[in-house]
Amino acid sequence: MIFIVDDDRMMAECIARAIRAEDSGAETKIFRNGIEAMAAIVDEIPEMIFLDVLLDGPDGFTFLNELMSYEDTEKIPVVVVSGIRFEEQSLKDYGVVGVLDKATMYPEQIRKYVRKYTGKEKNGGK
Repeated sequence: MIFIVDDDRMMAECIARAIRAEDSGAETKIFRNGIEAMAAIVDEIPEMIFLDVLLDGPDGFTFLNELMSYEDTEKIPVVVVSGIRFEEQSLKDYGVVGVLDKATMYPEQIRKYVRKYTGKEKNGGK
């Protein structure tokens, strides 16, 4: 399962479509904020998370801090998807494995992260 945390429904759907187009068998769940996503993690720990940092309510950094505070969630790979430019290195301490710019990203970049961090290859996964 891959979580997408973004209050922009259209952007979240675009990310989900890019993941589904990979035909990897990866499933997605979309959350509008970090509170909903953290509540869902109680029932199911995702393989990875695509996260916008400018969210309604607590921001993405609050969500990242929450993830880092639990042993079973601190190692979840997170890809930040934002309109703000971040240096990937500056976010490593938060478990961030990549940064995508909303204005310039394209579907293959999303799928590359899915392949790398979920181990799911095209045509059915592992």
